[in-house]
Amino acid sequence: MKRLPIGIQSFQKIRSDNFYYVDKTPYVKRLVEEGGGFFFLARPRRFGKSLFLDTLRQAFLGKRELFEGLFLQNNWNWDTTYPVIHISFGAGVYRNIEELRDTLESLLIDWKNEFSIRYEKKSIKDRFNEAIVKISEGLKQRVVVLIDEYDKPILDNIERRDVAQEIRDELKNFYSVLKDADPYLKFVFITGVTKFSKVSIFSGLNNLNDITLDESYAAICGYTQEELELVFKDRLEGISLEEVKMWYNGYSWGNGTLYNPFDILLFLDKKRFRPYWFETGTPTFLIRLLQERRYFIPDLEHLEASERIIGSFDIDYLDVETLLFQTGYLTIKDTIKIGDRENYLLGYPNLEVRMSLTDYILDFYVRNASTKEKNIIKFYKALSGNDFARLRDIFHAFFASIPHDWYRKNQLLDYEGYYASIFYCYFTALGLDVRVEDSTNHGRLDMAVVFEGKRVYIFEFKVKELAPDGRALAQLKEKRYHEKYMGNYQEIYLVGVEFSKEERNIIGFEVEEATS
Repeated sequence: MKRLPIGIQSFQKIRSDNFYYVDKTPYVKRLVEEGGGFFFLARPRRFGKSLFLDTLRQAFLGKRELFEGLFLQNNWNWDTTYPVIHISFGAGVYRNIEELRDTLESLLIDWKNEFSIRYEKKSIKDRFNEAIVKISEGLKQRVVVLIDEYDKPILDNIERRDVAQEIRDELKNFYSVLKDADPYLKFVFITGVTKFSKVSIFSGLNNLNDITLDESYAAICGYTQEELELVFKDRLEGISLEEVKMWYNGYSWGNGTLYNPFDILLFLDKKRFRPYWFETGTPTFLIRLLQERRYFIPDLEHLEASERIIGSFDIDYLDVETLLFQTGYLTIKDTIKIGDRENYLLGYPNLEVRMSLTDYILDFYVRNASTKEKNIIKFYKALSGNDFARLRDIFHAFFASIPHDWYRKNQLLDYEGYYASIFYCYFTALGLDVRVEDSTNHGRLDMAVVFEGKRVYIFEFKVKELAPDGRALAQLKEKRYHEKYMGNYQEIYLVGVEFSKEERNIIGFEVEEATS
């Protein structure tokens, strides 16, 4: 049995030390044959970008022995090799522009030593250009430039906008060298998590081919279902593929669905369903942004966005939808044509992200993790026993436990969707089948929760101060939402929940079993 390449980004190590490898080398040939030679790819963290970049590197260096048995072995000109400049910003944290410049200086020294360059210029930008030109002229061959995690120095400072902007401008100046060095370049491939607009980062690179949403490159990183079952066949015995798919599959960039390699490799090693990928990052800034924008959390179930929104990252104005998509917390579920425009329906990729993100949001909103965990256990038991009185008491106690100062500091009294979002997060954090039916009014949420495949709860939420004459249960009965579930489930319950902004708690909790 081969070894699992958990966290390994070196193509040479994977191919030399008997690790599993999902053959992505057909994409190497396709990229080179496409022409143009300048490519950009955005994918979430830990999705295999660095490994693919190193695969490119070894191919251009002519390391044929590493490609034995792979597609590229007989589909590449191994007689011609190219010098490779590899730039990676993946290691460490960049706290200021000085640390970025230190890294760039270190790279320049490495190239000087590797290619015996004598620099004559002083600025970082000029020496970068000098390196490309002198390497090309010295070896009489055009240069390959591979840039990994190009945006990490910016993202490390995303909460300090002035520093992020300063670093962005420094990187823009550095990357601008690629435009003038075009005659000396064979191939350029740039990866990152976010996709900044060409104007702000890659100014002048008009020939940069962005393949992020190119369907022919959708599976360039990540594992397809077919790849999983073929390559890891000996590791999948006795494992429910449907459960694996529900937990970890679902990422999409326009064509088919994919697994995050980090998740799959750890699952195959541990044989336990856990949020492996989610636990490697803490989306604190993103959650804070959701809270600041008074974001209605149930909207994350089905969010419509234009290609501009999901494809353009701007430090000066951070779109929540852009961040959620580019960081991997939302993915493309469907493409919608509106005339000549193309919009995308976004949603959670899988159960891991849906449960983990809403649980993290819940932690942020409640500010008392231990109380939340105890409530979740009580909450599930109350649902199991169909105990509505206990369910009401749990939520009442929860809202009562939130300090008034927390409402004041975060202006939650003005956040109409806060109460409904809390309910929603509790349900989804439990991994329950939650179906958001109608979220057009942020003061109310129509939500169906399917419990153990046999019982359905249909919720209507109202805030007294926003709808003084309305009763939640009465509206549920009037709209007859339950009719679509009749005949498919043993029990259907209508639950009307009413809140008061003044009392900061539940003031009404009515339940009635639905009948035809």
